[in-house]
Amino acid sequence: MGKKLYVGGIAWTTKEDGLKETFSAAGEVESATIITDRMSGRSKGFGFVEFVNDDDAQKAIEMFNGKELDGRTLTVNEARPREERPSREDSY
Repeated sequence: MGKKLYVGGIAWTTKEDGLKETFSAAGEVESATIITDRMSGRSKGFGFVEFVNDDDAQKAIEMFNGKELDGRTLTVNEARPREERPSREDSY
């Protein structure tokens, strides 16, 4: 099982293919996803890159955390599990 990394500070112009290509320098990338706003479709400035093996993921953290991509400084670390939030319908 591979390791999923959180990538913050992604430029709005960066595309998923570019993110995957960049991170593939550290090893075999299983997937690269940029999170977008539901309404506008615009990037929220962060995403996730999943590696096939843990060693490549660790190498990517070392290679890209604090480095620049498309004019923005990236924050790269191990992704934490998504926290469950109450549904919006329950909050009214």
